[in-house]
Amino acid sequence: MTQSHVYGVLLALALVAASLPWLSERFLLLIKLNKTAGWRWLEWLVCYGLVGALAMALENKLTGGLHEQQWEFYVATLCLFVVFALPGFIYHYDLKKLLKP
Repeated sequence: MTQSHVYGVLLALALVAASLPWLSERFLLLIKLNKTAGWRWLEWLVCYGLVGALAMALENKLTGGLHEQQWEFYVATLCLFVVFALPGFIYHYDLKKLLKP
């Protein structure tokens, strides 16, 4: 698997992880909860951290080190994670009601 394939898989994983809190009633697919909006946003932040940690581990493995990042990088990745969460958010709050028979 080439380096570009690894980054593509990481982006696909980030897309799924960002939408996960709105697609499942389980916290991180492990703990059954009656999730409120606060729990969903907390899970979303945990998923952001997990995907970020995985990305840092992959960068270290593939390049042999980590590049220094400033706060702007983390704000940009957080905004991208918000955009990735949009399909799950729209499904949970809009489409789920419309698709119920």
